[in-house]
Amino acid sequence: MFNAKITIRQKKGLLDPQGVAIGGALRSLGFSQVQEVKVGKFIEVQMKAKNKAEAGKKAEEMCKKLLANPVIEVYSCEIEEI
Repeated sequence: MFNAKITIRQKKGLLDPQGVAIGGALRSLGFSQVQEVKVGKFIEVQMKAKNKAEAGKKAEEMCKKLLANPVIEVYSCEIEEI
């Protein structure tokens, strides 16, 4: 059994409206040192696979087909045996 830890972020240079809103809210709460906030997604998927390489390949397929939008997002996968 394997656990895929997938982190998805917006590509650099794209406007992150949610990050802008959170950054503004933090500054209004007195956190004046906040310069920029980026919001992403973290997804964990437990799966059966023959080995770590196969689990990584399946996680990549999941990201490409559903979990990430390649036009505006980048992702990384970390696979661990459980």
